Amino acid sequence: MEAKTSVEEPLDLVRLSLDERITVKMRGDRELKGTLHAYDQHLNMVLGDVEEAVTTVEVEEETLEEHITTKKRSIPMLFVRGDGVILISPPMRGGV
Repeated sequence: MEAKTSVEEPLDLVRLSLDERITVKMRGDRELKGTLHAYDQHLNMVLGDVEEAVTTVEVEEETLEEHITTKKRSIPMLFVRGDGVILISPPMRGGV
């Protein structure tokens, strides 16, 4: 049986990104960049060499000025629960 390399269903795009670096946007202003090792139909994923960025916005009560901070950390291996996933961005491919 020949491996499919075309995108016919939404999860095909995720399948084609296996063992490549992807970006995952999560609920709570959290963004993950890592190598996709595994996934399932619920978009539960196992990512390796993950860079996590969490953005927080604090509003100063007196001036109503917004202070945006981003905290970053590296995680060697991470299980991502699919119900928190908002967006998955596959790696950039040439000629697309």
